[in-house]
Amino acid sequence: MTVQTVTAQNFREAVADNDKLTLVDFWASWCGPCRALAPVVEELSEEMADQVDFAKVDVDAERELGAMFQIMSLPSLLVFKDGKKVDEIIGAQPKANIRRTLEKHL
Repeated sequence: MTVQTVTAQNFREAVADNDKLTLVDFWASWCGPCRALAPVVEELSEEMADQVDFAKVDVDAERELGAMFQIMSLPSLLVFKDGKKVDEIIGAQPKANIRRTLEKHL
């Protein structure tokens, strides 16, 4: 499982109507910490594919989604369970911290 690109058009299907735990990475191409975090999210998506879905939202292309979730800092990782936001991680974090956050919601 790779990280799915989410847009306003497929957000409902990918996240809101998804009953699987989902991590959504809000990022931008100009954001250095976002680029540093991307491979960490990819690794986790491979390691935890059977338990968690992984998605990413380019806030420059999807301003509506960034506004909807009041994204003020990048990167922002939002954790959704049964379509509702249950947690968030602001800023680039070590893989172990992200994994720990996800595991507490499984």
